[in-house]
Amino acid sequence: MRLATIKVNSNEECCMVIDEKCLLISDLNECMNKGFRTDFLEMIENDEIDSLNEYYKNLNNEELKLFSDKFLDIKNVKFAPLYRKPNKIWGIGLNYKNHAADLKEVSPSEEPASFMKPNTAIIGFNDNIEIPIQSNKTTGEAELGVIIGKKCKDIEMDDWLSVVAGYTTIIDMTAEDILRKNPRFLTRSKSFDTFFSFGPVFITPDEIEDVLKLEVSTVINNEIYAKNVVSNMTFTPDYLVSFHSKVMTLLPGDIISTGTPRAVHINDGDVVECRITGFRSLINSVVDKKIL
Repeated sequence: MRLATIKVNSNEECCMVIDEKCLLISDLNECMNKGFRTDFLEMIENDEIDSLNEYYKNLNNEELKLFSDKFLDIKNVKFAPLYRKPNKIWGIGLNYKNHAADLKEVSPSEEPASFMKPNTAIIGFNDNIEIPIQSNKTTGEAELGVIIGKKCKDIEMDDWLSVVAGYTTIIDMTAEDILRKNPRFLTRSKSFDTFFSFGPVFITPDEIEDVLKLEVSTVINNEIYAKNVVSNMTFTPDYLVSFHSKVMTLLPGDIISTGTPRAVHINDGDVVECRITGFRSLINSVVDKKIL
C-alpha cells in the first residue's frame, strides 16, 4: 500500500495512492462506511496502518468502481509532508563509505554516527529549501527513511520489521561550513528551518521485495550526482532500528533517516531530488535567504 498526505483546502489529509490516482481516506470512509483516521500520524499512532493495508489488499475491482468519481489525478494534487510533528527524527551520518571520503573523514565502523533533528525543520514535496543567512555552503542529501509503526524498546535485528510501518524518501540538509568549524556544531548545522524534507509517498514493507536492493540517488538539477544501494550502507536499516531502540524507546511515527550516498552543495535556484527505486521522487527547489 502507498499513502500520501495532500492539501485539501486549508487542511492536510491522508490518501491512498493507487497507480496515478489519489483517494482520500475521508472519501473511502464515506463510500464504504469505514472509520479510518484521516491524519497520517494519528493513523500510525493508533496502529491503523496494518488494518488499512489489509482492507486495501482485499479491495476488488467492483469496489474500486465505487470510488471512480472520488479519485484525484496525482498530477493535480498538492503534496504536504507525510506529517509534521513526529516525536523524534534520527539522522545517520557517514553511513556510506563514499560519503565519508567526500568529507575527508573516516566512516564509523563500530557504531553509527547518529544525530537528532527538530520537527520544525520539516517541509514536503515542492516546498522551498532555504539556505540560511548563517551559511555559505549548505548541502542536500537524498536518503531512505524508515518510519516506526509501534512503540518499542530493545528490538533485535531479526524482529525489526515487526515495528516498522514503512519507508519514504527524504532530503536532509546540512550547513556544512558551520559543521566544519567544529564537529560539536552538528546539531545546529542540521536544525535550520526547511532542513528536512520527507514524502511525498509512503510505502508499506510488503511492497518492497528487498530493502537492501533499493538504489538511492542524490540528484541535482535533474542530473544524478551520486547513487548507491542500501546493501552498501555500513549500518543497514535492520541494524539502525535495533541499535536506536536500545538507546531509547521508539514511538509510532519516529523517523530514521538512514544516510546519503553523497551530499551535494546546493545554491539558489537549484532543484534537489531524492530518487529511490520504486518510489515517487521527492523534489525541492532551493532559495538562498541571503539573496531575498
